[in-house]
Amino acid sequence: MPATANKQRKLRRQRRVRAKILGSSKKPRLCVFRSNKHIYVQLIDDVQKKTILSASDQKLKKGKTVKVDSAKEIGRMIAKAALEKKIEKVIFDRGPYKYHGRVKAVAEGAREGGLKF
Repeated sequence: MPATANKQRKLRRQRRVRAKILGSSKKPRLCVFRSNKHIYVQLIDDVQKKTILSASDQKLKKGKTVKVDSAKEIGRMIAKAALEKKIEKVIFDRGPYKYHGRVKAVAEGAREGGLKF
């Protein structure tokens, strides 16, 4: 079954972004996955093909929250955990998503938490 135009655009964008970045143990890739309900963030070492850290908004306390606010909090959480592991610099991987909304909020939260892109 052929992919729709939106899926093709999304795949093209993802390939274009991933072709330019590679994470290492000193400067891992901060990868963002966004679903309709949740947002997930990982620090990935592409050289060893291992996930160093991960966080999601499912770990936050439940209740009525705005998705953008919870995404910003996830960015702060992953930054705090990364600094504890002595990781200060990362490469931001937005994946197939535009740098807007929740993806942008994760990046801003990580910068506020002390990570450098």
